[in-house]
Amino acid sequence: MGNCCSDVAGGRAAVGGSAAAASDAAGNDAVDLFLKSRGLYGSQIELSFSATNLRDRDVLSKSDPMLVGYTKAKDGTLTEVFRTEVVLNSLNPTWITKHTITFQFEVVQTLVFRAYDVDTQFHNTDVKMLKLEEQQFLGEASCVLSEIVTKPIRSLTLDLVCREDLTISGNRRHCGQLIVHAEECISSKTTTELILRCSDLEHKDLFSRSDPFLLISKIVEVGLPIPVCKTEVLKNDHSPAWKPVYLSIQQVGSKENPLMIECFNFNSSGKHDLIGKVQKSLAELEKLHSNGEGEHLFLPTTVGHNHQNKVLKSQLFVGKFSQSSRHTFLDYLAGGCELNFMVAIDFTASNGNPRLPDSLHYLDSSVRQNAYQRAIVEVGEVLQFYDSDKRFPAWGFGARPIDGPVSHCFNLNGSNNHCEVDGIDGIMVAYTRALYNVSLAGPTLFGPVISNAALIASQSLANGGRKYFVLLIITDGVVTDLQETKDAIVKASDLPLSILIVGVGGADFKEMEILDADKGERLESSAGRVASRDIVQFIPFRDVQNREISVAMVPSASWLLGDSALFILLEEVRNAFSNLTLKMHQQKPHAERPTFGGTFIMAGQGRTETWEPTSLIMEVGGEPRGQVHYLAKHFVIHGLGLDASEMTLFGVKHGLGLDAGKITLFGVKLFDRFIRFSSAVNQNKKC
Repeated sequence: MGNCCSDVAGGRAAVGGSAAAASDAAGNDAVDLFLKSRGLYGSQIELSFSATNLRDRDVLSKSDPMLVGYTKAKDGTLTEVFRTEVVLNSLNPTWITKHTITFQFEVVQTLVFRAYDVDTQFHNTDVKMLKLEEQQFLGEASCVLSEIVTKPIRSLTLDLVCREDLTISGNRRHCGQLIVHAEECISSKTTTELILRCSDLEHKDLFSRSDPFLLISKIVEVGLPIPVCKTEVLKNDHSPAWKPVYLSIQQVGSKENPLMIECFNFNSSGKHDLIGKVQKSLAELEKLHSNGEGEHLFLPTTVGHNHQNKVLKSQLFVGKFSQSSRHTFLDYLAGGCELNFMVAIDFTASNGNPRLPDSLHYLDSSVRQNAYQRAIVEVGEVLQFYDSDKRFPAWGFGARPIDGPVSHCFNLNGSNNHCEVDGIDGIMVAYTRALYNVSLAGPTLFGPVISNAALIASQSLANGGRKYFVLLIITDGVVTDLQETKDAIVKASDLPLSILIVGVGGADFKEMEILDADKGERLESSAGRVASRDIVQFIPFRDVQNREISVAMVPSASWLLGDSALFILLEEVRNAFSNLTLKMHQQKPHAERPTFGGTFIMAGQGRTETWEPTSLIMEVGGEPRGQVHYLAKHFVIHGLGLDASEMTLFGVKHGLGLDAGKITLFGVKLFDRFIRFSSAVNQNKKC
């Protein structure tokens, strides 16, 4: 284990195998960093390739094209990652070779593709052995992975550019087109939920019972255990029952792949005591659950030169075993959901005179960016691909516009009518101009900009928008209106909105960490209302200023050693979509309109319909799930109004059929198959 849990609070935090596990988890540890560093988190994307109208470089026949793919680092370095097969005599090839890549939301993943005409003399040579300089260059194209996965059909057409034109800006000759298509691997979606418990654990502490937790690892081919998931720590419990953990097939390899489940006694020093362990696959764990049986833990022992396993009285039980298909972030993108980036910049006097080099707002004449510019670019360049129009609201606060009073929320573009700018470049231009058109003042108030962002999010929600908003606040100091800021955050916690705060400079940012409620309890307003969820992540810029790491990649302040703030944001977005917090066409629930968890209620709009109430039982992940009642042509799901045009029921709008595989909500399939149909007498109630 080593120093897996370096502090008590972090060590006792629940760390699920997938994001769905930890909606109320309070921390993270090195296991997560270990997993993400090896690509074990994130959807697996399979890319396929075809081309049209390639250049013909052969005299007596057509070109014999091969495609070579590269990843491009921030410094421009190319790393070759795949080569396709050679397609003979074709200017419109479709290659069979696929490339699988892990989608990382918080990283700009730039891909470069180069097409070559392979000379006839090399046709019997393995493509991996070909020297590319000996082949004829057909064209090059590049894109970002996010550009592909955000397309409605996940296909992107790129113009191939001739080598002699690569260094020329302006008009370039096109050498055909490359079509890249992305498919999300099903293993990224299949998730197993486990509830594990143990009985009769041995006491490892001298004066109290053990503080047990489980570490689950998959066993790879060489016999090495790779950590996959860890439960929370339960204090003083010799018969613990842990919160659910979630394992994806992508994480464990397959249902038959062996898993090592180790039970440890937690020690704050990080040197945890092994209580016992078992080795079982998911299939075997499912059998234990079905039979209601336990499995005895064992301890490896050494007697002389012999290695033996000592079987213990302690047992492991599987209280729940269920598998389901979990909708991913990419599913919701395919359904039309978007992210919208917003930014608010601190123009208070504590930043220093922008014309002096020691100012945080100083604009260097060289290409070097100041902390504000870097935060805007590094967060914005990740999020921009998920917004179709790329028009971003941008504000400043804490400054005095020319001949005006101090404003705590002014439009960065100087307009009195609208706050949006075009793209990341538009934000940068507006920021630069604002530095010359305002006087830095104070104090530092967050409340107004958060309220403005919340207003935009609520208006989008009311108008049926499918957007989730991300507000980036960049500041150099301690917030003055702490309670007003808390009130605004609590009020906004019901909206499709997250707030990312980047602290620049050397100020004490403890109050910012209070707003980021990952460590402790959720924020409470002055009226006593508790935030429905944690929507704030805080990043101290000094953690990245002198390191080769992006602001988007740095761990959130309260998630030391763990998830980046944008990785956490991704899970906030996915959970928000999955819980339908993006409320399409929000309505006030009618008094006679029943809504309760686990049941979909579909009701009419203030009139009696002639339809008989119809009950349908569906299946999700092998289990009956979701009783559906149909009364009319307007539906209510968990109290949220939904225009019937947004829902396809069995493939027929406003109709009733029997193909459950065609039920979609915002483009996401709801059920696997139809189980049972029953009818009831129409009560003729008005809805």
